Amino acid sequence: MNSYYSREELCKLGLKSFGDNVLISRKASIYAPHKISIGNNVRIDDFCLLSGEIELGNNIHISAYSALYGAMGIEFKDNSGCSARTTIYSAMDDFSGNYLIGPMHPKDKTHVTGGRVIIGEYVQLGAHCLVFPNLTIGTGSVVGALSLVTKDIPSWGIYVGIPAKYLRERSKELLKLSK
Repeated sequence: MNSYYSREELCKLGLKSFGDNVLISRKASIYAPHKISIGNNVRIDDFCLLSGEIELGNNIHISAYSALYGAMGIEFKDNSGCSARTTIYSAMDDFSGNYLIGPMHPKDKTHVTGGRVIIGEYVQLGAHCLVFPNLTIGTGSVVGALSLVTKDIPSWGIYVGIPAKYLRERSKELLKLSK
């Protein structure tokens, strides 16, 4: 038995849509598959968790143990991905102490905020990155391992740290390779 779902099995998952050459590990967890769209040439590795409204473009890799919590939407543009153990949140509880925390409480006693997370084209998130809700990581940027993204990141830079800060410009030579 192959460790990835066959095309026939992918059809049975109930995904909103999926393209060609989609490799999803049998060990990945997918919640609300009817809200998940997947393009061509996408690989989702072991122990990944995908939940909520998620759009994966073409040529995407979601590495092992990554979690995409798309309650308010997550979009990966083409030629992007995340390294192992990256977590992306599109919604977040209010931890001020004024509300209860977690999905098991009535909505009138919690305060969840957030917004769509957009991962631009040619973006790579390093291992163990944490991305907060309601932001965009611009085209061509890279976020280094163990970084925390709390606000928009402009295009074509290398960002590292907690919180992620600009380190230097990123080369655009890779654009020649994608033609």
